[in-house]
This record gives sequence, C-alpha cells and structure tokens, in this order.
Amino acid sequence: MPRTEHLVGTRALLLAAARDEFAAHGMGGARVGRIAEQAGVSKERIYGYFGSKEKLFAAVISEALTEHATLLGPPSADLAEYAGRIYDLHRRNPQLLRLMMWEALYYDGGLPNEQPRSARYRGMVATLSEALGSQSETETETETDTEPGSESDTEAASTLLALIGLAILPTAFPQITRLILGATADAPGGDDDDELRAHIVRLARRMVAPSSDALT
Repeated sequence: MPRTEHLVGTRALLLAAARDEFAAHGMGGARVGRIAEQAGVSKERIYGYFGSKEKLFAAVISEALTEHATLLGPPSADLAEYAGRIYDLHRRNPQLLRLMMWEALYYDGGLPNEQPRSARYRGMVATLSEALGSQSETETETETDTEPGSESDTEAASTLLALIGLAILPTAFPQITRLILGATADAPGGDDDDELRAHIVRLARRMVAPSSDALT
C-alpha cells in the first residue's frame, strides 16, 4: 500500500475509534489508550496525527457535523416535513446528537471550526427565509428582504432553532420521552415512534403556517 493511502487509512481508523469513544464517554471520560487499542495502533500514533486528545476531539466533532449537514441537507419548501427529516436523522444516528451534546458540555466559548459552521447555518437560515416568504400570502415584495440582520432573517433563524429543538428533543432526552409517553415511546422504528414523528410534523406545520391559517 502506498504511504499516502496508509496514512489516510490510519487516520480514518483513528477517527472512527475516537468517535465511538467520545460519543460514549465525552472529552473528559474518553481514554486515548482505548482509542488506540480499537484502532489497532499505538497511542504515539494518535499524538503524531492529531497532537492532543482535545485536537482529536475537535476533529471528530468537525467530521460528525459535516456528515450531519450532508445527511440533512438544506431546508425544503415543506418546512414541517423538514422537521420530520431532522427527527429521522437523529433517531437513525443518535451518536451524532451525543457528540454535539458532549461538545456543548466541554466548550465554554469558541467552538471548533466555528466560522465555517456559522456560515453553513446562515445559508440554512437564508433558504428558510425564502421558504417562509413563499408560504405567506400577505407578504409584499418589499417584505421579502433576506439581507443578514433583516427582520425576515431573524424570524427564519428563530424558526430554524425551534424546528430543530422540536425534532431532536425525543432523542436528546429519551428519559423524558419515556416518562411522558410511556416505556415504548423512545424505541426507534416502532408504531409509537411513527406516531410521534407524525405529531412533530403536525406541530411544525402549525408553527410555520401563516398567521391567517394558524387558527384554521
């Protein structure tokens, strides 16, 4: 195997092993020795590739969030169904959400790759702002401004945050889901799971409906 391919393969093995370890134990509880053992390399190789456990954690988070964005895609015209897509993504990939929750617990300030990640969300907000504008029958052309900081962008940003929160809560807090909905409610793929998804989509549809339709 050429040296370059070997290096890429080793790095991929380390990232995969580190993802499992960090998802299970977080930054504080993860152990470099366990990551090295699972990847089949020495601990020294980890430091040679990444420099430190914290930098390895940052690389895992960056890779996971890139995967998250790719799997989810931009907001669609059917914003309620987009909430369903967010729900599906995290039910099928709970490890992604666990990593993001560990990231929130560990970092008390700047995040890894914060600027490109913010830019990605700004793109999602702009797409959502256009979708919200197209849904409203009462908006005029002058009210569809999507410049950063505009009122429509602020509404779209808040709506995106609410859609994400609505869709991920059952996966982020399975114990609350069980306590409220029953012991089988947090089992992915079951009838209760399908019903919960459908309810989330209905709630999202009411949330993003034009005010004139909200009471119908």
